[in-house]
Amino acid sequence: MPPDSPQEIGRRIASFRRARRFTQTALAAASYVSYAMIRAIERGARRPSDEVLESIADALGVDVARLRTDPGGSERRVHQALPAISEAIAGYDLAFGLPKRRSDELAHEVAMAQKWRLAAQYGRIAAVMPGLLADAIRYMHAAPSAEQRYAAQLLASAARSADAVAYKHGAFDLSARLIDLMRWAAERADDPLMQATAAYVRAETFFAARAHAGGLMALERAIDASPPPGERRSAAVRGALHMRAAVIAARAQNAAAADTHLVQATHLSGQVAEGTYLGTAFGPESVRIHEVSVAVGLGRDYVEQALRAAAEWAPSPSLPSERRSGFYIELAKAQEWAGLPAEAFSSLRVARAVAPQHTREHPWTREIARNLLCFYRSDAEALTHFARWAGAV
Repeated sequence: MPPDSPQEIGRRIASFRRARRFTQTALAAASYVSYAMIRAIERGARRPSDEVLESIADALGVDVARLRTDPGGSERRVHQALPAISEAIAGYDLAFGLPKRRSDELAHEVAMAQKWRLAAQYGRIAAVMPGLLADAIRYMHAAPSAEQRYAAQLLASAARSADAVAYKHGAFDLSARLIDLMRWAAERADDPLMQATAAYVRAETFFAARAHAGGLMALERAIDASPPPGERRSAAVRGALHMRAAVIAARAQNAAAADTHLVQATHLSGQVAEGTYLGTAFGPESVRIHEVSVAVGLGRDYVEQALRAAAEWAPSPSLPSERRSGFYIELAKAQEWAGLPAEAFSSLRVARAVAPQHTREHPWTREIARNLLCFYRSDAEALTHFARWAGAV
């Protein structure tokens, strides 16, 4: 689709700025952009660079894709970064000198990357990840023995954030290598909960290969090996494994196993508050979202089950954006199957508002949009625009 004009970008920035009761001076200070540039951008007299636009988006507290609807900078950054990420991890088992960042700086940037992953801001992750991974690997090898476990934890978290970028953009071979790195680091962290989390992420390789029966087996082994759910974090980690096992069992068309794991996940969600544990969201709302995932995974015969699970309910804004947008995409799939095109399109639009980058890269978004174009004529202009944005036409 054609790039947004400077005038369109400027109008969106001004709208969000006013909604947040910022003056142009306040926005300039918060985004570290000059007042003169903010004025010029809002007038449409200047097109902001990717870096400036991301700084403004951060100051406004919105995803950059809310300011710029064409794929633009985020996709370019991701595809430019993938070879550099691959290079950074090529010799992860070898020592290549000292890290450029101090350990506290490294920890801060790894935490920011995790925050961006949960918010589905893949362009921002891609921009920093090659250097961040390289330093995390160097720190892993150079850290004193007393810091080895900590260094391994940082490396595992960095690898997981990088994997989100690779997996969501279809770079499945790189994703598998990053997951291997995460598992390697998790073993050196000597932390059973981190190893269980690595097993949770490893399921992506089975989803990508459509090897759902094998993925179910791997997750069930990880559940058996995980620590008993005696405290909050262990209950959340095991519950997340059951949650993911339920989804992959559904994709394997094993309804009995899907139901068993969903029951276990529901039981464990009653022991913890909704939250993010070792980088994974888990709790009662996450399990309810996965009820929809399971029903959709089982296919058209379960569409009423999916609609019932989502009836008169919406995930709260406190949940990670990636998870919320995934819920609306899967709900849109169920609504399309049920012959509810207006509702399906509405759900896709909500998904886009919640996490534009995640929604645009989700293959079901393109599939649903293409199907709706064939059969849904109401609001045709808006649907056509959406389909172009998603790359469906």
